[in-house]
Amino acid sequence: MTLLRRVLKVQAGLWVFAGVALGLFPTRVISALAQFPVLEVAWLRMLGVMSVVLALFMFLVAQRLSDVWWWAWAFALLELGIGAVALLNVIVGEYAGDAWAWWVLGGVSLAFAVADLIGLAMAGREKPFT
Repeated sequence: MTLLRRVLKVQAGLWVFAGVALGLFPTRVISALAQFPVLEVAWLRMLGVMSVVLALFMFLVAQRLSDVWWWAWAFALLELGIGAVALLNVIVGEYAGDAWAWWVLGGVSLAFAVADLIGLAMAGREKPFT
């Protein structure tokens, strides 16, 4: 469970960073992802708040991992989904090959998904779900 706990805490830290960045500097984050500029950034700031709250849940699961380790499946699915969307956007989207940030986002998300799944497999052997 040690690996899964560490992965979740690092993941939570990055989600807090992303959420704060999106909440404070939404137009810079959007431009870094080569997206069209938006006139209203309130929804982006709300997404930043949601990212910080998600990080709090990740940290909470990491703290109580021996009791609720299977809850980490949600975070693995989240990272798989984000990685797939990011990579598909850069491969077949309007910005194909234009935005390095999408490659980074997709790669990091998929790396976390793999780390989550490995941690879940190890945790499942330590304490099977009953």
